Amino acid sequence: MTLSQLEVLIALAEARSFSRAAMRLGTTQSAVSHALRALESGFGVRLVHRDAAGVSMTDAGERLLLRAREMTALAATVTQELQDASALKTGTLRIGSFGPTSSMNLLPPWLAAFRRSHPGVQVRIDEESDEVVDQWLVQKRVELGFVIAPDERFDVLPLAHDEFVAILPARHPLARKASVPIAAFSGLDFVLSEAGGGPVIEPILSRHGARPEVLYRFTQIVSILAFVRRGLAVSMAARLALPDPPAGVVYRPLSPRQPRAVGLACLDIAKLSPVARAFWDLAAREAAK
Repeated sequence: MTLSQLEVLIALAEARSFSRAAMRLGTTQSAVSHALRALESGFGVRLVHRDAAGVSMTDAGERLLLRAREMTALAATVTQELQDASALKTGTLRIGSFGPTSSMNLLPPWLAAFRRSHPGVQVRIDEESDEVVDQWLVQKRVELGFVIAPDERFDVLPLAHDEFVAILPARHPLARKASVPIAAFSGLDFVLSEAGGGPVIEPILSRHGARPEVLYRFTQIVSILAFVRRGLAVSMAARLALPDPPAGVVYRPLSPRQPRAVGLACLDIAKLSPVARAFWDLAAREAAK
């Protein structure tokens, strides 16, 4: 078993295709197939399923995948430290982000500052819902990830305070209120976000006895805003996940207010690679400003 074989397994798990895995690794499809065959024959067990839908991991493959990520991350850390860890001239950092809250409002200025300080470090950012980012952290697919704080599974650096707001057509009667009682959503046509905020919004409504008519479920905030602007529904979302309100749409605080805290997380701050620790420290400084 070699690190390159483990890197092939990781690429296959993430790309779910031999051709895309080969492109990601900068090699040929036949080389990827050869490395996988060598890995499977070495263990005497099948690691992946191949079918018309693509590539998926077997149970054995999933177990090895977790260890493969640990081993390649450790190898990368050792390599970094031996090459030039003190100066951070090289290295790769993977970060998990969960949409506009972190991707648009937090990451861009921090990433720009990090690149100025460490131009040789490559930062890769993958975006998904907050639940998926949590899984990526646990699986060690990313070293750092944005999470809803607090979260006892991780070491978390609190970064931003946010709150959920009502999203209303500008001419809606509730838009005239300074804040919107959560119970007032009862009976209203509602568009629910199927992205990260959705699993949080439904319990908020339920706790306050609100039973809106959930007619639409969208993953894209632009779709939600378009329906609200046309007066087809009302909605709710975290304020940092929203752009400035377009014409015909207003945002109003909820009553009672529904706060949300966002943080940068890792599995164990003491085991961060040098590049991850450098980004963590930069985020802490920027958040304190």
